[in-house]
Amino acid sequence: MLEFTNKFKFSIFKSLFSKGEEDVESYLPNNETASFVLTVDNIEVGILKCHSGEWSFKYSPSFKDKISEYRKIIGFSDLEKVYQSNSLWPFFRTRIPGLKQPAIKEIIERENINKENELELLKRFGKKTITNPYILIIQDT
Repeated sequence: MLEFTNKFKFSIFKSLFSKGEEDVESYLPNNETASFVLTVDNIEVGILKCHSGEWSFKYSPSFKDKISEYRKIIGFSDLEKVYQSNSLWPFFRTRIPGLKQPAIKEIIERENINKENELELLKRFGKKTITNPYILIIQDT
């Protein structure tokens, strides 16, 4: 029975997150900029930005002051570093749901969202996730 359960869980995960004919590779457009505040328990954890086709993340001073009460985010171990990447880190990427889901497809079509644009997808779907308690709020740019 356990083997069936694990296979079943894997097939659900695979169907939601694997690359299929409905999924596309996403990218961050070079000409778009945005800034997000990541919070937990009403404390600003850090700032996620995109600019010129690159993502950056940096912890905020208010989070550094409370580090004894909270854990650092997996993949972001240095409180002083400005992290940079041309692709969205898994911690943030998990906030974008599988594009094969019928409800997500409907939202993308109805709101005319470019499903290849990583920034558009994060803006629309990234505020909350069931995988962690953090909230991602877009700032006015």
